[in-house]
Parts: sequence; C-alpha cells; structure tokens
Amino acid sequence: MTEEATERTTIHARPEHCFAVAVHFESYPEWASDVKTVEVLERDEEGRGKKVRYRAAAMGQSASYTLEYDYSDAPRSLSWVQTEGDLTRRLDGSYVFAPDGAGNTEMTYHLTVELKVPLVGFIKRRAEGRILGTALRELKARAEA
Repeated sequence: MTEEATERTTIHARPEHCFAVAVHFESYPEWASDVKTVEVLERDEEGRGKKVRYRAAAMGQSASYTLEYDYSDAPRSLSWVQTEGDLTRRLDGSYVFAPDGAGNTEMTYHLTVELKVPLVGFIKRRAEGRILGTALRELKARAEA
C-alpha cells in the first residue's frame, strides 16, 4: 500500500541556502541521524548529485536505496524518485523552498512511500514520523547552523 505524507516548517535561512544544504548529499551522514552512508553515483552537468545511493537505519535494520534527483525547478524545489531499494518499492518525494518575505524559508516536504513488506499500522506511523522528523528538523537545524 502506498502512503503519502506532507509536512511544512519555517527555516531561518534563505531558500538558496536551504537548497544548497539539501543537495550536499555527501554531508548527510554528519547531520541526518539515520543516514549512515551516501555515495553519489552520477552527477549532472553542474556537478550536482543526479543518482545517489543511501544506506540508512530503518526499523532496527539497515536499508539501502538509490534516488534519482530532478533539478528542473532548482533552487525553488528538489524532487526525486527511487530507482532501487531493498525495503521500499517507492520512496519518491520533494522539497519546496519558498521565501517568506522576511529572509526565511517556508519548506514543504512531501514523501510517497511504498514498502515491499506490509507493516502493522502503529509501526508504519512511527517510521513515517521518524522519516519526516529527520527530513524537517535535522535539515532545518543544519541550514540554521
């Protein structure tokens, strides 16, 4: 079953800076607590990660997945689709970075997840909360540091 979630937060940094933090994939293990390793497999003509492989902590085990990034609306947004995954069939999403007029960023995070194995409802909700929390709180903290 496919699950979707959307969350928003205000980041006290300019949208361009937030975008730069989001696309610096190699630094994710430094600030995204569940991300253990990141390998950029392909880069676009501007040197940005186009295809990126991750290994992350997931429900007491390790999960590996590869995401392909779309920069067509950069730096306003960053979107991705999963091309490979051992626990997930789908892990597609986007960040949207909108200026709030006061030098801050209204960030919207959207994620669509489809697991390969079914999970009990409360475990699924707990995992969703952890993913969203990492994506929002930890990116926000990094961008504001």
